[in-house]
Amino acid sequence: MKRIAIILFLTVCCSSLFAQVKKDSCTLEISLLTCSPGEELFSIFGHTAIRVRDTVRGMDIVFNYGTFDDTDPLFYAHFTRGIMNYSLSAETFDSFMMEYQLEHRSVIAQILNLTCNEKINLYEALRKNTLDENRIYQYRFHTDNCTTRAGKIIEANTASPFTYKNILPDPGPTFRDMIFEYLNPRHQYWSRFGIDLCLGMNLDRKPTNVEAIHFLPDYLYRGIDGASNGISPMVKERQTLISFPKTAAATNWLSPMNVFIFLFALSLLFYFTKNKKALFIFDIVFFTVIGLCGLLITTLWIARVDDVCRNNMNVIWALPTHLIAVFFLRRKETWIKYYFLITALLATILLFGFPWWPQRMDMAVVPLLCIIIFRGFSLFQNRKDAETTIV
Repeated sequence: MKRIAIILFLTVCCSSLFAQVKKDSCTLEISLLTCSPGEELFSIFGHTAIRVRDTVRGMDIVFNYGTFDDTDPLFYAHFTRGIMNYSLSAETFDSFMMEYQLEHRSVIAQILNLTCNEKINLYEALRKNTLDENRIYQYRFHTDNCTTRAGKIIEANTASPFTYKNILPDPGPTFRDMIFEYLNPRHQYWSRFGIDLCLGMNLDRKPTNVEAIHFLPDYLYRGIDGASNGISPMVKERQTLISFPKTAAATNWLSPMNVFIFLFALSLLFYFTKNKKALFIFDIVFFTVIGLCGLLITTLWIARVDDVCRNNMNVIWALPTHLIAVFFLRRKETWIKYYFLITALLATILLFGFPWWPQRMDMAVVPLLCIIIFRGFSLFQNRKDAETTIV
């Protein structure tokens, strides 16, 4: 009996040792790479990629879901409609890092705490997705981008239950708030104004914790950092691959707010100095530009296949019909005075309800509303006075 017990003990020990050797024999190492924001708008939110390294075979590949072809002659037409074909590409680690080295952008690696089978499955899934029939996907700004794809493929190839800790403050940010976290520190005021102008109230929804993690690279980094794979933490080790100090962005005095305040002051100057010719030119240019903005908003609302530009309240002040109204500025049709009265009233309602509307509009819209109110009521009153004089 004693001899049998010893044999069983040795068998168990050998089996355990063999299992441990088999587990440690997996030479794959998989990391989530998080890249710091760049200077250009398309890179200002940072980037996410997945690195697969085999220390024995000398393989070191980065899988990148952020690849797109801007040489397509219909690229901008497709971009406007939200039809953007992104794809998964694979390149050498050195090639990937060279780009970020040249752009002075930091890269941090989170080495994932995966079993050998999980590493193999994840690598095979990535390799399969690089095939021509699988690599292209329809990019969606806040629901299906390179960060979303990287996070989901890691989750899908984790055998144990995958759980994230909550990384959102209370109260949580909206999608728009999350975008501004990157634009405001870099003084990207015009980019912020353009985004606020074109994106509708759907971006003012608060995402769930998982939606936020899948939206932006820094949020995925924080989500993975606090995630657990069953009972073990998801991250085994963090490595700073390249690091650059953060540089303060130069202040841009030609911000939309400053420019629009100047335009408002200019309209007042022309009015009180009774410079009718300058005021007429101002009205033509101003309402034409506002009408073009309204046409852009309407086009994006109707044409885009996703919902990020729908339900956009900016169209209430940026009326596309201004493009028609400017041709009647000096004509005597009765309807034109009421058109500008309605325009001024709509702008007044928007201005006084500014903090409470379901869509958060850019503060630079305030001086624009003031111009619309001032010029709208002035144009209405001018025609009313002219009609009274004729009578």
